[in-house]
Amino acid sequence: MSTHMEQDKPNRECLLDKTPQGTLGKPLSRSEGLAKVTGTAPYAAEYPIADCLEGVLVTAPFAKGTIDSIDKEGCLAMEGVIAVIDDERLTSRPAQGTAGEAPVQKPRQIDYFGQPFALVVAETFEQARHAAKHLEFTFTADDLSQVPFDPEAAESERQEETRQGDLAHAMSDAKHAVDARITTAGHASAAMEPHAAIAQWDGSNLSVHASLQMLNYNISELADALGMDEDNIRLVSRYVGGGFGSKLGISQECLAASLASMALEKPVRVVLSRQQVFQTIMRRSETTQRLRLAAGDDGALSGFGHEGLVSNLPEESFAEPILQSSQFLYGGQNRLLGLDVARVHRMTAGSVRAPGEAVGMPALEVAMDMLAEESGVDPVELRLRNIPDAHPVEGTPFSSHKLAECLQQAADAFGWDAGPRKPRQRREGEWWVGTGMASAARVHNISKAKARVTLKPDGTALVETDMTDIGTGTYTILGQLAGEMLGLPRDKVLVELGDTRFPRGSGSGGSWGASSVGSAVYVACQGLRRELASRAGVNEDDVSLKDGRIANGPSLIDLLDGKDLSEEGFYEPGDIDDDFVAAGFGAYFAQVRVNRFTGETRVDRMTGAFGFGRVLNEKTARSQCQGGMVWSIGVALTEALHFDPQDGHLVNCDLAEYHVPVNRDVPELDVIMVEERDPAASPIQAKGIGELGMCGGAAAIANAIYNASGARVMDFPMTPDRVLAAMP
Repeated sequence: MSTHMEQDKPNRECLLDKTPQGTLGKPLSRSEGLAKVTGTAPYAAEYPIADCLEGVLVTAPFAKGTIDSIDKEGCLAMEGVIAVIDDERLTSRPAQGTAGEAPVQKPRQIDYFGQPFALVVAETFEQARHAAKHLEFTFTADDLSQVPFDPEAAESERQEETRQGDLAHAMSDAKHAVDARITTAGHASAAMEPHAAIAQWDGSNLSVHASLQMLNYNISELADALGMDEDNIRLVSRYVGGGFGSKLGISQECLAASLASMALEKPVRVVLSRQQVFQTIMRRSETTQRLRLAAGDDGALSGFGHEGLVSNLPEESFAEPILQSSQFLYGGQNRLLGLDVARVHRMTAGSVRAPGEAVGMPALEVAMDMLAEESGVDPVELRLRNIPDAHPVEGTPFSSHKLAECLQQAADAFGWDAGPRKPRQRREGEWWVGTGMASAARVHNISKAKARVTLKPDGTALVETDMTDIGTGTYTILGQLAGEMLGLPRDKVLVELGDTRFPRGSGSGGSWGASSVGSAVYVACQGLRRELASRAGVNEDDVSLKDGRIANGPSLIDLLDGKDLSEEGFYEPGDIDDDFVAAGFGAYFAQVRVNRFTGETRVDRMTGAFGFGRVLNEKTARSQCQGGMVWSIGVALTEALHFDPQDGHLVNCDLAEYHVPVNRDVPELDVIMVEERDPAASPIQAKGIGELGMCGGAAAIANAIYNASGARVMDFPMTPDRVLAAMP
């Protein structure tokens, strides 16, 4: 059986507010956690497949040009080498910007330093790596003086623009105005598990174990790249060691393993080295942003301008969406928002850890702090005064809005002093101490999704969907949701994910997974409840399920009578998408110490409050918020991709030189969840949380650095040299 829901109106009467099982929302530990920490959960490269050959990619040592010839014969003479795969599809740029995008295909053409163009397959990994390093080939490189590497100097085009009123006039007439230029560095996803795939071809069907986020899209991408029917492909991605956007689309290791297995009719494993992950897999674009804010004496905005320059390869459609939350976060009737894209020859720019807001919000919130100082209005009060009643341009109402509550609750918990603020008011030895704050906002996305829920004769339930769990707790949350709807304890629900044999879920990305596939599970369970009510001879509205039985009625085991009862739920958003602005909101407060001699910054403490609809699991939600705040520390203080300006190669292509926050960088993180019900966001009244936690947190640290030391640093990350240079 199947049940379909197309959401055209808010779901104000949610069954989850009436179910008595009491498992949903509880802080349950992740059900797969023990398998992961004991090393028994197999990741993509770890499946024990007999007679598996090893492949290593060969990458281009130049930024733009063509591969002319490859000495396959010489390579095949090396010990253990089985094949050199130089299929022209290996030089295509996979769909990495947005899942489901068609790849840009230019056979044998190289567009960035480190682009793969061949695969060496051997009996062992060591043999394949040795041969790949010594493969001889010829190429024609373009004149480097004609290859654009610098976004500021490259040709650009306007991708997005919103105009309302006259911003220039508002700025000139304003009692208080801020005009700031702020830059952010490019970022790597930096997931712990490297990209890997094992492909097996049986002559007509292809099976691939891979590290992927969006199997529902990935199977279509791989089928398109190989010219195959999706019915002849199976993707398996049960455990993913982090993705952060880098595994949204298929990348070269997945395609290369598939091509090699089909050519050799043997299993082939391809694992990218850490350096190849950095050099080959997509990056977050660097940004240059201009913020213009105009306000009266009371701090109310009359003008709002946010313009930015980002970059990508030629012909790529993705552009870092830095304006997403700026479109609706604050008022101001005179508005100009614009986004330009520079075409440069660096690896593909795509979705990385809260694309858009992770770097757009810090710039905006630093500018708001500057306006607070300029106008003499407390930074918290300034934001409260500028919360709009509806979308500032379109007039669309918000589905729910918790920014004010987040600001107030976080300020109270942090101990925010709303009195006059001046830099350099507190010093402890050689350390200046200061505080800062910022708002958080993240658009809420939701997608169509399917899931199958089966009640078993023994009174247990099985949930199946190709949805992936990239470390966010999906296995646990879906089990809690199904258990709540069917009146079963969490340990009576088995959740199977990450296999394209299952119904197509939403995939993990854009913080839409729990709301989307959770809604599909909810819809499937509604169908099961109807059938159980019919079998029990009671009205569907009167069904109350707890601990495996209908209240004052028969058990599920009795109603099932020795047979499975299965329902496939299909959820998709309808017209409601156009009727409301749906977003998660939050607030950050940070205290830092800045060394007066070295410019080193240390974060002492940090508080975040977040409103994101129904909390499905208190522990996993808190963990997601904390993770976002950790990434905010990275954006603020350490993370930056560095490219050689002469030949375009990535200089810091490993975790030794690309600095993510580590244990000593992260203080105690206090998280407040401002729970709400958003009936327009999804049938289960939940919104995304995975990315909200890092949307603006870097600005709270930047503003605290200014309050501590007087250094208003306009370039992220705020490394010691930059802080020292900006000190009065």
